[in-house]
Amino acid sequence: MTSQTDDTDRELVEAAAEVARTRTDGEDQTVAAAARARDGRIVTGVNVYHFTGGPCAELVVLGAAAAQGVRDLETIVAVGDRDRGVIPPCGRCRQVLLDHYPSLRVIVGQGDRTRVVAVADLLPESYIWADQQTDTG
Repeated sequence: MTSQTDDTDRELVEAAAEVARTRTDGEDQTVAAAARARDGRIVTGVNVYHFTGGPCAELVVLGAAAAQGVRDLETIVAVGDRDRGVIPPCGRCRQVLLDHYPSLRVIVGQGDRTRVVAVADLLPESYIWADQQTDTG
């Protein structure tokens, strides 16, 4: 499923871009993310860089959403600092997003070519936890 971004999606991109402009430091925080819940609430976060790895901005948003009682995320986007624009999720984030929100929409692309794709489309032939598989019999 791929579709063009609409005004609601562009608003989400702008929310992440504002956090990237105002809350990243160019060293330990270089990416911001924003996610919209079904009720319209927007949750934001920034990555936490560390040489041993660290959570990407998308994963920070998942934790922030849980801490705020938001369990029904619909759309997510990550934006780089220094006006780098929309950044697609890394492989680890794709798997985590799919595991926790299998119907999540992800905004990808640059400039006027941003589009919304299903997280499952970003990770074809993905691993599915046994607990998440539906009973078809």
